[in-house]
Amino acid sequence: MQNNSLISVVIPCRNEEKYIGDCLHSLLNCASDHIQLEIFVCDGMSDDSTRDIVETFSRQYANIYLMDNPERVTPVALNLGIKQARGSLIAILGAHATVSQPYFINALASFERNPEADCIGGLIENEFEDSRSEAVGMAMSSPFGVGDAHFRTGMRDGFVDTVAFGIYKREVFEKIGYFNESLARNQDDEFNFRMLKNNLKIFLDLSIRSKYYVRSSWKKLFQQYYQYGFWKVFVNKKHNTITTLRQLIPFLFVSGILCSLILSLYYWIFFALFFAGLILWFVFALVFALKQTSRFIYLLQILLSFLILHVSYGSGYLLGIWYFLILRKNPSVKHTKLTR
Repeated sequence: MQNNSLISVVIPCRNEEKYIGDCLHSLLNCASDHIQLEIFVCDGMSDDSTRDIVETFSRQYANIYLMDNPERVTPVALNLGIKQARGSLIAILGAHATVSQPYFINALASFERNPEADCIGGLIENEFEDSRSEAVGMAMSSPFGVGDAHFRTGMRDGFVDTVAFGIYKREVFEKIGYFNESLARNQDDEFNFRMLKNNLKIFLDLSIRSKYYVRSSWKKLFQQYYQYGFWKVFVNKKHNTITTLRQLIPFLFVSGILCSLILSLYYWIFFALFFAGLILWFVFALVFALKQTSRFIYLLQILLSFLILHVSYGSGYLLGIWYFLILRKNPSVKHTKLTR
């Protein structure tokens, strides 16, 4: 039964003992006479202390529920929570994230100002554990690092093609269904693309703010964005279209490097093109890095973060084309393994 005064929050989760407590505390701080929350933590059978932490919260707070996700796949977790949700608004949140105290107050106000919006999201602000994660966060907040993903760069409010941590009207799921459970990655992008295909609107409001703990591991950052690129091709195949133009830029970067290197074995001009392309990339990367900081140690780490973001996504996209389009295969079990 739908409850018009209630907001449902769904949190997919696995092995988040370091972050889930702060996440739940931040949500509890949002509750007021005007904001009622029910919170579903959909856990992929964590083998650290995550489940104990959530169970402790659920014993103390009747509006927090621990749900089992034996499939250990994010869209399955999302759908488990959504199907149990009773609120007229259903919010998605990552276990790595915390929200500001006026998060839902601002969201409700934004829905009042933008009644045509079917989903509203906000700005992600990065939280850092060390200098490396801070440099990664700076790179991910730059348009050179992530393109026109305004929920990261904060460049403007307005209607957009996707948001992270969307707050959806219940009617959205009734109209277009749930998250695609065949996607280990990019399930939110794919869902938001389906919204746009069905003439539903997504609004980005920069007054709605959450904090996200940034990875400090170069390896995990590479794996994360490699998977984003790889799974994006599968999404494109399912919809028989390129969902966003920005996804092509890292692919073209990596493809250009590989083609130039191979052809330079036969024609010296391609080695010159390869070298010129790298210099051009470095100049642009340095310009955008300097917009983030002038400290030398951070500049080096931001440049490396840019390189990892572009090479990992681009190489994942390239391998996705080979695997999904040329070999015409479907995802295997190993491809569903996440890197969080």
